[in-house]
This record gives sequence, structure tokens and C-alpha cells, in this order.
Amino acid sequence: MTVVVEGLRNVNPALAIDETAYASGPDDSEIGPDLRIHISEDSARLMLQEVSALGTRSERLLLTLVALKAMEAQQVTNAHLVTAMLSQTLLITHTSLSSRRLEMPAIARSKRRELDEFLAVFVHISARILQQGFWNDLCTEASLDCDITDLIDGRLFVTVWFELVNGSALHILNTDLQTKLQGLIDMVKPMSRIPKQLALDKPDSKLPPAAESSLSPSDRMTVLPFSHFVFDKHLRPINITVQASRNPSGRSTKVFQEVSHWHNAKRRLDPKAAHVLSDRDKMRAMRKNQFFMAEMAGYAASLTGVTGKILEPELITVSEDAKPAKEAAERTKENSDTAKQRKSQASKGASNAKAIIAANVAAKGGGVADKTLAAWKTVRANLDAERSLQSRYRKTKAYLRDLPGDKRAIVQAEVEYYIICTLLKMYRILSKQTNGTNQAQIDGVTALVFSTIRGLIVAKGLTKTIVNQVKSITQALRLPNVEFPAVETDGKLSFEPDLRLSEIQPVPTTYHEFQLLHCGPYMDRNLDSAPDARVKTFNPDGWQRKVLDELDADRSIFVVAPTSAGKTFISFYAMEKILRRNDDSILVYVAPTKALVNQIGAEIQARFKKAYRHAGRSVWAIHTRDYRINNPSGCQILVTVPHILQIMLLSSSNAKSWSRKVRCIIFDEIHSIGQAEDGVVWEQLLLLAPCPIIALSATVGNPEQFNSWLTSTQRSSGFDVTMITHQHRYSDLRKFIYEPPRQFSFNGLPEPSFGTLGLDGLDGLAFVHPVASLVNKSRGIPQDLSLEARDCLTLWKSMCRHQTKAFPVDRTLDPDHLPQVVRKAHIIEWEKQLKMLLKSWMLQEESPFDRVIKDLGQPMNDLRPPTHYVSRPEDNSVTTEAVAMKADDLYCTTLPLLCKLQERDALPAILFNYDRSKCERICQSIMEQLKDAENSMKESSPTWKSKIRGYEQYLANKSKQNPKKMAVPKKKGKANDEDGTSKADKMQDAASEEANPYANFNPDAPVEGFHFANIAKAEAAELAAIHKELKWRGLAPWLMESLTRGIGVHHAGMNRKYRQAVEMLFRKGFLRVVIATGTLALGINMPCATVIFSGDSVFLTALNFRQAAGRAGRRGFDLLGNVVFQNISTAKVCRLLSSRLPDMTGHFPITTTLILRLFSLLYESGNTKYAVDAINSLLSQPRLYLDGPAFKDQVLHHLRFSIEYLRRHDLLSAEGVPLNFAGLTTHLYYTENSSFALNALLKEGYLHDLCSEIDEAESRVLRTLMIVMAHLFGRRPCRHSDQEYIENIVKRSPSIVFLPKLPASAAQILQQHNNQTLQIFTTYVRTFVDQHIDQPDNKLPLTGVTCGSNENSLTASLHALPHTIIRSPFVALSGHSDTFTSISDLCTSVRSH
Repeated sequence: MTVVVEGLRNVNPALAIDETAYASGPDDSEIGPDLRIHISEDSARLMLQEVSALGTRSERLLLTLVALKAMEAQQVTNAHLVTAMLSQTLLITHTSLSSRRLEMPAIARSKRRELDEFLAVFVHISARILQQGFWNDLCTEASLDCDITDLIDGRLFVTVWFELVNGSALHILNTDLQTKLQGLIDMVKPMSRIPKQLALDKPDSKLPPAAESSLSPSDRMTVLPFSHFVFDKHLRPINITVQASRNPSGRSTKVFQEVSHWHNAKRRLDPKAAHVLSDRDKMRAMRKNQFFMAEMAGYAASLTGVTGKILEPELITVSEDAKPAKEAAERTKENSDTAKQRKSQASKGASNAKAIIAANVAAKGGGVADKTLAAWKTVRANLDAERSLQSRYRKTKAYLRDLPGDKRAIVQAEVEYYIICTLLKMYRILSKQTNGTNQAQIDGVTALVFSTIRGLIVAKGLTKTIVNQVKSITQALRLPNVEFPAVETDGKLSFEPDLRLSEIQPVPTTYHEFQLLHCGPYMDRNLDSAPDARVKTFNPDGWQRKVLDELDADRSIFVVAPTSAGKTFISFYAMEKILRRNDDSILVYVAPTKALVNQIGAEIQARFKKAYRHAGRSVWAIHTRDYRINNPSGCQILVTVPHILQIMLLSSSNAKSWSRKVRCIIFDEIHSIGQAEDGVVWEQLLLLAPCPIIALSATVGNPEQFNSWLTSTQRSSGFDVTMITHQHRYSDLRKFIYEPPRQFSFNGLPEPSFGTLGLDGLDGLAFVHPVASLVNKSRGIPQDLSLEARDCLTLWKSMCRHQTKAFPVDRTLDPDHLPQVVRKAHIIEWEKQLKMLLKSWMLQEESPFDRVIKDLGQPMNDLRPPTHYVSRPEDNSVTTEAVAMKADDLYCTTLPLLCKLQERDALPAILFNYDRSKCERICQSIMEQLKDAENSMKESSPTWKSKIRGYEQYLANKSKQNPKKMAVPKKKGKANDEDGTSKADKMQDAASEEANPYANFNPDAPVEGFHFANIAKAEAAELAAIHKELKWRGLAPWLMESLTRGIGVHHAGMNRKYRQAVEMLFRKGFLRVVIATGTLALGINMPCATVIFSGDSVFLTALNFRQAAGRAGRRGFDLLGNVVFQNISTAKVCRLLSSRLPDMTGHFPITTTLILRLFSLLYESGNTKYAVDAINSLLSQPRLYLDGPAFKDQVLHHLRFSIEYLRRHDLLSAEGVPLNFAGLTTHLYYTENSSFALNALLKEGYLHDLCSEIDEAESRVLRTLMIVMAHLFGRRPCRHSDQEYIENIVKRSPSIVFLPKLPASAAQILQQHNNQTLQIFTTYVRTFVDQHIDQPDNKLPLTGVTCGSNENSLTASLHALPHTIIRSPFVALSGHSDTFTSISDLCTSVRSH
């Protein structure tokens, strides 16, 4: 049946009867209720004996006879049809597939129905026979050939039947087949009572005349000649004989030379000639550059470090150690004599300097220690006066963090012990409260105490007193014993600790359970960390040191590590290595988005600076389609996007200079190679790379497969690749589902709690255990499904509860087998073992796996919306009415969610919604709710009214004290003392202003509790400058107002300056809520405490989910990240968590435009070695998508056809020289195939004729030109085309909404171009088939089963059509010839062999 299905796939409706009935059998209801099929094994075996007596081993013939016997028993057949079926079965066996291309005879409608019913019943019965249990054993025992894939040929059966009713069956068979048919008729005779000789009446139907040859007019064409020394060796496997003609069109051709820029009529500037600017232009350029660099400096300030300070750029000097071995050796040899001469002098100077430094240190050492201790006592006195223990804890941590390294070493142990005492006092107070609502805080504070004690082990300045007292605290709390190093020194503390250990309640759980439940985020995350001289700021992990080793060896690396794992420093280490090597080497950083390009450029500016000998050089540059910063060809670190790097690598002007200096290319977010739009460019760059590469990604579904391809491509270029993977995030992520309350009362943001991590225990939020998402067993367990410590504990407990004798839980998995002090490395190993057991349960149906999933999913399945939520229940001064919430309304339910996050100190947060308009509306809704509540508070709050009265009194008093000073503004340029006020008076006034509580009060500013901004994180002057800049750019007022309330919006449609301001203020900590699309998910440094997926979207895929969720859990800020799903179904949440990452798949990397660009590179660069190597690399390396010999031939065929196309359209000569409009076509490569359509219009003179009338009919010419260009480059599908949209929008719009038709003359040219392209393609395929293909195409594509035979037993009376040469004979069974309607038609139906 496969042949029938494939043959009818492209059936011609004009010629076919209802052949679909022949391809698939009907169900019983279509056949009729009276049909009863009786097929016994005995009758089948009897029929097998008779078939075997004929000397045939065909399962098809046996099946046909058994089916006909069953039909005869039900009397649903006749002599004509039975004989036709037997005849077509014999012809299929003894006729080649290509010879069975027949013309469908014209049949009366009544006869068509008879044929349809017969074939439907025959197919149905044959299918039932094949389903019988005995059939397979019967055929196997008899060793029958499995040829039932070619059971029925619809056209052959109908044609044979047509001939039968017009004469005799013997007229259509040769002598041998006549004998076999006679034997089959004798076998059928007792069943169907068919006489030996058939004499049937002839109907009026007549056969139509035989069709003409199936060969198209293109058969008279041959492929044009072509030869090029670079391409010939690649095209040798598909070499074909060509015609002698060298100019296909007969038109005059001209070698392409780019004398002017492709979109600028002005002649190109000579790069060697000096371009002199006027003084005014110089000043304007300098001022513009100053403004921009100031903006970049401010942007970089928000990226450089956790303390908010601007990193002082490191001055880079060329170092011998950073150079390649050969270059460094030569340099060392040249300078050896000079070094020897200076050695003695340098050693003397160095010894003197060291002695002076040692003396100064010895003299100052004691003084620094005394001053540091005295300063600590002063700070501690202020901390003791702090009423809030939480504030005391935070200020002490900040004090210790901001101390310089030498001073921190003096007081670190005592300060940390002071922190422990503060936490202990907090624990004592919380433990005495009996309301039971603060257990989460008690557990959090206890975990903080244990974490601080564990960190005290490595603190400098430990004394015996501190160690002994800490051990006493550990025993009182019943915490795990921490092993302190041996301490010999002792000293008196500068404070008297208030321990009161007898009042402390011990932890009620075991050591292990306490750590697993509450201390997971605080666990030691040291994963083979060790000091390394190459890294100054931290101790790199083992995998990070391996990365550095590979970079030092100049090898390519492929790094797969999750967000926040520490990939960033890899890029900057490689950059510094290039900068230290020399002044000429170049590193290119490729980022997928312009936003990421800007971020990396700013970070480089903040990190590195270098002095160059020659003008025009710079450390870094940015180059995108929209703008450039610094000189891209004069920098050492170029930050760009894929398209620009491709242009530069394929530029002939760079082939002799810039391209040869590229020493390393960093591909960040390498998984972008799987994108539909730009992925092919990424793949081409990886194939073109002339140097080692660094590929970075956090989301790769098939790293091993991709690494295998990457290794083969790099190895062919002479570079080795090492894949380095790291699967563990620095901070864990907890996922929650949010259910909004039914009613919400907002009276201000709640006060954040202290010591609690995560959102557990909050009403309306349910924790999602990662294992609970594994509802679809077929997906298995994703590799990146990670479990934190408490997840492992709950999983182990659940598995123990549901274990059975057949599926036990090994005792070695008991957490009591863990060390007393648990580290992250121990959890990783325990998690691995639990997953192995869980995976084995998942694969077996009778295991308790489903019960475990149900148990762990209970919290999210039992989630119910809270009845009423009041944001600040303890505040009775402000009363607000309860507002009813709609669960699916994102605009009203977002503020309650943010209040919940505020309760747990889980801000800042990023809300991801993939609809731009919804992002803006959510922001507006939150702001409106805040403003309404604030206005309500101002109207009803006595405290606020009292404050306003005090402020008004303050202004009145100030006016009375110095009315002139308030009335007369200060004049610009005048001295400060012109108003008669002395300097002392001014200082006194300033001091009194600062002491007055109303001095900085602004009644129009957002009130505390009604905004999300952290006003301590940004200065007023900075905010004023940002507001001024945004106002000048015409930004909507509500967006600027939202910034003052700590809320921002970020999507690609926003003003660039506004987006940059949002990023800067968010990183500073001023903005704490940002609503964004996917623009912040891809590599942008916007870390946050919580990520909210606000609403479902088709764009919320497994890949986008992981990229966006990776923003949560800021390394250096947060010990834990939260992920919240808002208004997303539980099924979708489980699907997102359990789905594996998509595989990195490639594209067809060779395009016709790329081939033309390669020829331009070769010709214009004079066939340089770089150009030749680039082409050899691109054409000889395997493809990510097309791998294997057969697929390589496909690429080569496409290459040769593209050359033929370019030749036929006068864009390439026989020697590979670009001609005519080749330059324009290559510049428009990203618009392929529109660029070739433009070339056709130019070549045929259409645009020339149109523009020749510009002076006489300017409006008409411009309008026509605009319509033509819109058709070529600007066609956009209209999503709304219903009548209502047309009436309300289209007809009322002053613009032309629907694109008018293309002018007839232009449409005719483009249609001719399409026809010519089809003709070129057909000619190429036919030429190759004629010269290289001599095997019949008679094998099914998937199974490889051969259909038909090598004979041709059809007689002339069947009127067979000519064989097809290009089209597959399977498709030709439906009558199709070698005439194609389109390129798609040719590609989908071309022969396979």
C-alpha cells in the first residue's frame, strides 16, 4: 500500500478518479452491515499450496487470491473486476516501476462508483487478513517474499479493467503472462464461476490519444561551463559535462567594481587620504564623544562590582608571558644583552627599596592596628545604640564588608562574633514569643547563626576567648560541632557579650535535618576551589581553572554552565591575554543582541586601558548595523553582532590585514545558532573562524553532539576543542505558583521580615517540588533538573513512605550517612544517587513512582486562593476598601503578589510578559493602585496632615527669617558674599537646615510605603539628570513617574536611553520592580531576587523559561532565587520544569548569496591565502544540520546549481569573476531572495524605464517605485483582514493598509525570472541524472524495499506514457511528467537515486 499512497500524493485532479479510496480502506460502516468476513487458516494454507504449485513465492499474490475468495463468498465482486485485479497483480510483478506511468482512461460516473466500491472492500478485507494471527507465521514458514507494499497500483488496475471491458484480457498480456493468468483464472473458477474465454460487450468509452514526451523544453539546455582553482576540487565529486557557450544571455557584461557605496551616490573616500575637519566640526565631534563616553562611564558604573563603586581600569602593558612561545622567545633573544647590562643596577635598587618598605611597615603596623581597634570601638558604640537588631545586624555586615583588607584582618573575628551575639539576642527574643507565627523567622535566624559560626573558622584574628564562647553557643543551640583551627593567641574582647545561654531553647531537630531543611542556601559551595595566580579577586573552582589552562594553551573551548556559575570572567581573561600579547592581535566578542553588545563594551571600558604608540588605536570598539563606537578596524577587542562579523570576515579589504590579525572569537549565548532567523549566520561564522574560539552557553540540550560537530570543524582548521561543563548554579532556585486573593486591601507596602529565605508559608503561594513536575514519564528526568538540600530530604522521605519490597530505598541513602557538617558537594552526590533510584522507578509501571509524584505535588494541587489579603494588617491608621480580584486579571493581581514578595524581602523582581502592551499596562495599573492608595492615605491619615502643617509652618518661619534671600535669586557669575551674608552665617544656616526634619521633605514625592524605590541607592542629582534627559527625548510622563516609584518597563520598543536608565537604576538597587519581555533574559546583567512569569504565552518555551529564570538569585546578593508563576496553569508549569532543553540544530549553511560573496572575496582580494582558506574551511567542514556523505553531496549540488544560476543571470563569469550588479546583490544578502528579484528588474531595464519619467511624472514614478520596493522588501502579512477590520480601520485610515498589486510589467519580469530559475534547476538536475545516474529509482525511501522488477511486460494496448527522468517514478504513478510547476514541486518530487 505504500506505493499507492506515495503515487497518489501528487495526483492530478483533472485526470484522476477517486483514487483516495484505493489508498486506504473504509471501516465496517462504510462497507455495509451485512458484510461478514470469514477467513480460516485452512483455506489460506490451501491457497498457499496452489500458489506454490505455480512456482511463485509472492505474498502479494497469495493475499490477493485469499481476499478475492473472501469477497466471492460475500458476492461483492464480478468477473471483470476479479480478472482485472489478477492481471494487475501479475503486471506489477513483471513490470518495472518506471514503466507503469499510464494515462488514466475516461470512465463513466456509474462505472467509477463500481470501481470505488470494489477497491474499498478489497483493501478493507486485505487489511483484516494481515491482522489475523496466523498470517505472519504462514508467510514465514513458506518463506514468501514480503512484497505487499506494492499491492495495488490504482491507474494500472483501472487501465486493465478498461481494456477488459473493451476486449479480452489476453490483449494486454504477453504470452508468458497469458499462461499465468489462465492458471489463476482456473484457480478462481470454482470461486467466481468465470469462464475460460471472456467475451464482453464494448462500452462507448475510448482511450484518449497517448501523451507527448514527458521531457520539458529545458531538455534542450545544458549546464554552462565554469572553472575556478579553489572551487574545482570541491565540485569534483559532482563533475558534469557542460556546453561550450560562455555568455549565456548574449548581453554585454562588466566586471563589478565598487566605485561608490552601494546606498550612497557619493564616491567612496580614499582611506589613505587625510580627511580634514573644520574647527567647528572637530568641536562638535569631540563634544559628542565626551557626552557619549560620560554616558558609557555611568552605564559601566552600574556593572562593576557588588559594592557599587566604579572599577579603576587596569593599565595593560605588553607582557612576554602573554605572548605565544615563539614570539616571546624571539623577543627575549633580542633584549638579552640589554637585560644583562641592567641586571646589577636593578638588583641594587630593588634591595634598597625593599628595606625602606619593610622599615615603614614595621613603624606603621602597630599604629594601624590601634587605630583600627579604636575605630571599631566607636562604631560598636553606635551599633549598640541601634534599637533595631535587624538594622544593627545589617550595619555591622556592611561595616565589615567595606573595610580594607589589612584592617579587616585586625578586627574580622571580633566583628563576626559581635554579629553572632546580635543574632543570638534576636533568637532569644523570637523564641519567647508564643504566637507561633514567627517559626520561619526563628529557623532563619538559627541558620544565620550557624552560617556565621561556620564562616568564623577562616576569619583572621581568632582568639581562644572567641572560640570557647562560640563553642558554648553551639552546644546551647545543639548545632553541629564545627572544627576550629588550633588557636594559640588570646585577648580581651572590646565588648561584653550578653549571651544568657541558659535562656536559649535548643534546636528541636537533628543535626542533619536542621541543615537540610534550613541551611541549604548557606552551605559551603566550595567545589574544588583553590587559589590561582591568574585570578586575583576570588578562588576559582576546578572547572574554571581548567578553562584558564585551555586558554593559556591557545585551544578552543566550549563551556556549558548555568547562569551565575561564573562564566563572565572567562571572556575578560581572554581579553586581557590578547591585550598583553602585543598591540596588533584582535579578539572579537560576538553577542546575539545589541543590548548585550553595549553592556560588554561598557564593562571593557571599566576594566581595561592601554597606551598605544600610534594614534587611531583603541582597546575596544563596538560595531553594529546602527552605530559604531571607536574604530572597529583599529581596536584590539571588537564587540559586535553576528552579521557584522560575517561582513568583516568576508570583506576583501580586510583579507590582507584585519582578518589575519584575529586571534580569538568569543561566541556568547552560542545556543542562538538554533534560531530560525540568524542561526545560519552563527553556523557560517563557526565554519569561517580563522582562529581558536570560545563558545559560551547556559542552555544547550545536546552539548555532546554539538561539541562533536564543533570539534570536527575546528580540527579541520588546525585547532583542538575542549568541552567543559558545569551543571550546578551558585544559588538554588525555588519555584512557586501564585493564586491571588479573592479580595485585596492595600494600605501600604508591608515591612519585610528578617532571616527568612524563600516564599514558603505565604498565603496564596504554593511551593513546586521539581520532582512533582515529572508527570510525563516519557520525557525522563532533564539533566538540569536540580534539587536543593531540602528537596532531597523531602524526596527521600516520600520515597521511604511509598517504598515496597520490590522497590526498596537503600539504607545508604539515609541522610544520617552524611557528614555532621554538610556541604554543597555532599548534597550534589546525594542528589545524584536519589535521581538514579527515582529514574529506575520511573521506567517501571508497577513501581511507586506515581505515588511519590502525587505526594510531592500535594502543596500545589491543594493551593486555594486566600479570602482576603490586607497588605499591612498591623497599620490601623489607614483604612482602604477591599477590592474584588479576578484570578486571570494580571493588572489587578500583580500588586498583591509584589506585596507578598515585600513581606519576605524578596525584591527586586523582574516580571516577564512577552506582550509589550501588557508590560506597559501592568506598570500603569500598579502605579495607579499605588497613587490611589496614597491619595486615600493623605486624605484620611492624621499623621500625614500633621506633617503637612509642620512643613507649612517651616516654610513660613523660613520666609520670615530671611525674606530677601528667598525672594532674590542668586545671580550667575557673582561672588558668594554679594548678599551681605558672611561665610560663617552661611555655614550656620546650612547646619540648621540639615538639623530640621523638613529641610529635605517634598510633599509631592511618593510617600514611603507607596513606592518600590530604594531612595538610598541613587542620588537626587543623578535622578534629576536622568529625568531631564528623558524629558528632552519626549518620553511619556507616566514612564518617568513610574521610575520615581521604583518601577520600570523594558522591551525593544522602548527608547534606548530609557532602557539604559532602567538597567542602570535596577542594578544600583533603586528600581526594585521591572516588567519586561524577553529582552532581559538573554545575557543582560540584571540579577534579581525573584523572577515572575506574569501570564502564559506561546513564547514561554523551555528555553526562554530557563534563560529568564536564570536572572533570579544574584551571586553576591542573594543566597536563594525565587521563581513565581502567575496566571499560568499547573500543567504548563510542570511542562516547563520537566521539558529538556531543545537541541542545538543548524541550518543549510550555503546560500546563493553567500556563494556570490565568496567569489567577491576571492576576486577583490587577489585570491589571498586568507580568502582561499576561508572558502576551503566553509566548503570542506561538516555541517551541524547536514552531516554525512549524502548530505555533503546535497550541499555540493546546491553550490553547483547556485553557480549555474549566477551565471545565467549575468552575476558571475565562467572564471568566477563577479559581474554587473553583483555588488548590490551581495550587500543585500540578508534579503535573499528579494535581492535577486531586484537584480532581475535592473537587468531587464524596468527600473531604468520607470525612473526615466521622473521629471515628467514625479509623483506617479515615486509611488510606483515605492509599491515595487514594498513588494520586494516590505511585504507583511495582515493579521486582521475580516470585514469589521476593513470597515473600521482600513477604510478610515489615511494610509494605504493593503499593498496594491505589483505593476503588470514588473510582475511579468519576475514571473519570467521564476520560470527561468525553474528551467535552470530542471536543466541542472537532468544533466546530472543523464551523466551520473544509471540505477533505477525503485526503492521506498524509509524501508528501502524494492518495488517492481527490471522487466517491462506492458503491451502497447495499455498506452504507457514515456518514462520520467527527473521526477521520482513513485510520483509518476499518478501520471506526472518531468514538467514542474515550481521549484518546490521539483524538490519534493525529484528522484532519490
